[in-house]
Amino acid sequence: QVQLVESGGGLVQAGGSLRLSCAASGRTFNSYNMGWFRRAPGKEREFVAAIRGSSGISYYADSLKGRFTISRDTAKNTVYLQMNSLKPEDTAVYYCAATRGDSLRSRNGYDSWGLGTEVTVSS
Repeated sequence: QVQLVESGGGLVQAGGSLRLSCAASGRTFNSYNMGWFRRAPGKEREFVAAIRGSSGISYYADSLKGRFTISRDTAKNTVYLQMNSLKPEDTAVYYCAATRGDSLRSRNGYDSWGLGTEVTVSS
């Protein structure tokens, strides 16, 4: 497994932007597919975005496409989530996850998780 540490969360006004970072330990970062999930208050953890380690192909929740962008820097063993045009409904704890599997949209497809970083969007 790989150890993951998220950062970059905070309080932002609606319409603003944040960039979340997820630093991964280990020397096999490129072999992992990485994902971002979020859990809003009172809701289940949901898929946000994922990126393949081998190809860099990215995937997004349909409702977030166009506002959120996932990327990775293999030299820094870090994956990012750029969030633009934030809305109050984006308020959640955001989690980074890693997998060598193929079920990138399912939280059950990941076997390594960070502790999360909290994002609050005020109206």
